[in-house]
Amino acid sequence: MTGFRLHLLRHGEPELTGRMLGRTDSPATARGIAACVDRARGVEVVRRIGSDLSRARACAEAIGPAEIDPRWRELDFGDWDGLAPDAIDRAALDRFWHDPDAAPPPGGERWSDLVARVAGTLAELRPEPTLIVTHGGAMRAALHVLCGFDFRAVWAFALPYASLLTLEVWDGVPRTAQVTGLVTT
Repeated sequence: MTGFRLHLLRHGEPELTGRMLGRTDSPATARGIAACVDRARGVEVVRRIGSDLSRARACAEAIGPAEIDPRWRELDFGDWDGLAPDAIDRAALDRFWHDPDAAPPPGGERWSDLVARVAGTLAELRPEPTLIVTHGGAMRAALHVLCGFDFRAVWAFALPYASLLTLEVWDGVPRTAQVTGLVTT
């Protein structure tokens, strides 16, 4: 059985923090970009991919030449996008966190839509060491697809800015990955 290393790197700290940042294109800070470059140092890859949102794209491009793929974007929070959680109706936000498919943000994306988007791009990956600079939600969706973790389980992973998640994907088949390393500091 053969496999390949898939490294998922969360973008660096954005200029706007403490907000529901989905499609809102808040750039990464210089410190956030440097943290991603440091985190990726020594990670050997053949291919680099980044989300098209500037907070991830700038980090990916600072590491090295990268393909840009909008399917690696964060969940679209719709009407809540760019808002601080305390500016959102508490009951609606609680329903979303409890069941993001049944209670998505108004005008936003369902969890299953994000999972489908990420699953599509994972299925297209070539079996070669790859680094993807993306967002916390997309990383959690990848864990769901590759490891079979349910929505609640993927939130057990701490994924702060510039955290690196390394998976061994066996034979490129979804749901057969093994978590081989998690670096979150």
